[in-house]
Amino acid sequence: MAEEPVVADLTAYDFDRPIAGIEQIRGANPHRFEFEMLTGIVHVDPANHVIVGFKDVKDTDFWARGHMPGFPLFPGVLMCEAAAQLCGYYYISQKVGDEGVLLALAGVDEARFIRQVRPGERLVMVGTGLKVRRRMTRFRIVGQVGSEKAFEAVITGVPVGKLEELRGAKATPAVE
Repeated sequence: MAEEPVVADLTAYDFDRPIAGIEQIRGANPHRFEFEMLTGIVHVDPANHVIVGFKDVKDTDFWARGHMPGFPLFPGVLMCEAAAQLCGYYYISQKVGDEGVLLALAGVDEARFIRQVRPGERLVMVGTGLKVRRRMTRFRIVGQVGSEKAFEAVITGVPVGKLEELRGAKATPAVE
């Protein structure tokens, strides 16, 4: 397979000094523990609705032992989750929606997986807002490792309510 063209010149960003580290990401996104799919944010351009973030993929990540033993590959579905978390961070940090409202994944379109991502690699994601509104956002996300494109997808997010209220809501009981 021919190498896909690079999307962004990643030399423009200082990955050793992100503008948002894990604590700032936690301030915007509710994900914790093994479901934190972002390591840092290195660029936000609200005028053009562009965000650049990354995930350092590790051999200690929860999926590495079982996907696939002896040859761990970062699952495509988790690449999409990382992309969705990048969109969620943008939505909250740029105050696109109402204060405290959680953006949830509503759709993944046009997903393509071009290159494997393995432990020890850094997956850099560049998000470009296609539609950035209070009631719905759509971002084209391109993930790359070094100069190679790893995946691309269009991620749609919708607000689902205030996080404090959602945490206090009781789940609907199952019908017996």
